Amino acid sequence: MTFPTLDFAAVRARLLAREETALLDVREEDPYAQAHPLWAANLPLSRIELDAWRRIPRRDTLIVLYGEYSGQDLAPRAAAKLASLGYTQVHLLADGLEGWRAAGGELFRDVNVPSKAFGEYVEHLRHTPSLAAEEVQALLDSRADVVVVDARRFDEYQAMSIPTATSVPGAELVLRVRELAPDPATRVIVNCAGRTRSIIGTQSLVNAGLPNPVAALRNGTIGWLLAGQRLDHGATRRAPQPSADHQREAIRAAGDVAARAGVRSIPLGEVAALEDSGRRTVYRLDVRTPEEFTAGHLPDFLSAPGGQLVQETDHHAPVRGARIVLDDDDGVRARMSASWLAQMGWEVYVVDGAAAADRRQTGPTPPLRPALPDAKTATPTQLAQWLDEARSDPAAVQVLDFSAGANYLRGHIPGAWFAIRAQIREAVAAVPKARRYVATCGTAIQARFATPELRAALGGRAEVFVLDGGNAAWTAAGQPVETGETRLANARTDRYRRPYEGTSAPREAMQAYLDWEYGLVAQLGRDGTHHFAPI
Repeated sequence: MTFPTLDFAAVRARLLAREETALLDVREEDPYAQAHPLWAANLPLSRIELDAWRRIPRRDTLIVLYGEYSGQDLAPRAAAKLASLGYTQVHLLADGLEGWRAAGGELFRDVNVPSKAFGEYVEHLRHTPSLAAEEVQALLDSRADVVVVDARRFDEYQAMSIPTATSVPGAELVLRVRELAPDPATRVIVNCAGRTRSIIGTQSLVNAGLPNPVAALRNGTIGWLLAGQRLDHGATRRAPQPSADHQREAIRAAGDVAARAGVRSIPLGEVAALEDSGRRTVYRLDVRTPEEFTAGHLPDFLSAPGGQLVQETDHHAPVRGARIVLDDDDGVRARMSASWLAQMGWEVYVVDGAAAADRRQTGPTPPLRPALPDAKTATPTQLAQWLDEARSDPAAVQVLDFSAGANYLRGHIPGAWFAIRAQIREAVAAVPKARRYVATCGTAIQARFATPELRAALGGRAEVFVLDGGNAAWTAAGQPVETGETRLANARTDRYRRPYEGTSAPREAMQAYLDWEYGLVAQLGRDGTHHFAPI
């Protein structure tokens, strides 16, 4: 099967014209993070069946693919998969990433780059106030009238936080900060791990007219560590619910900010019309907490907590030029999130007038994926017997674990090999030969999709099974697990390790990350496709 190509100039012209375009990098996350165009979203070949229908809902979206890795061009394989899923406008990027580079296209490092670059652009234009780590430490030491709020996800906050900080994820700030700092004289410090969410969080409070003095913690927890200062671990402080008076103030402020940014309100009954009879992509996103979403949400809306939506827009809305509709139940979080998306160049709406009864859908969003391939299954008991045989006969069985690398490290079946589905032939070559191969992962879903490719890679020389219920069933059966990088059939390139993760990152890596962020504004200028317009 052959696919048409689009070159750098054609793709750039579409981005400049804001025509719907899904520019997709089909490598694993780590190679993607090393270099990619500004608006390229990461959709690994390994995950197309799992993610494509939800992330690219319109089957006639214009898609452009690239992704050469270890001498292989993954894009034609990805194109064939997308075509089999019903996508009708699949293209390859002419000459791939090197063609983009050779034509003068700007390439960016790291992940969630549009959002991070936008944060730097906002600070550059609006001179968002900030304080160095040493200055904030001095305020805390002197017991000054200061409140520190952490704009990251709660799990990130729990992993490491500034002493005394309270978790207030980004979209929650305007809604809840008045409860923590009701006195206008109280100084509010906003932090994240690096820079983006602290900049956006601080500027949110400035834009909303909070009377308090507000500042970002310059360079976040990275800056705190580089200053040689102590972080807390396992903190649990959360912002309280807003009082009625404070919520009214927040609603008024958020409405004003959204109006200035060009956000439009839309009745729930008119949202479907935004699809323009199927000719436009519309992302319907609920920006409340995951717990609130699970308790009740609008049909067809997906969970995208507001602060993380602004941080990870390329993940939630990979089709550049699409329309975005946001919902909440408080009149603040959706409008503040929408204000940022509008400033990033998106056409964005907020649902107006939805009632509690409209949020009748409960529970997590059900999976949206094709039917699982047929496969022979093995129970945990059968696999345990085969592994016991393998102690005296190594060819009895080999186990390939297609879990995310981080999950493999946390726990896997003893003797199992970590494998990446898109690199299955290399994995098979690295694993000692056996009469049986058992594919597994957390719930066996990815393993089921991998089995046809595993059979093809083995060329019929061995039986292929899927562990029924995956690693979860193995653990539930009381079987043992081991941890760590015990057996890697492929390198763990499925996830890029952020330089700001954990507390053991080398100082040089943390400083290099900050230096990279400082350079993003210049890269935006050279790229020229961003359409950013901070208010």
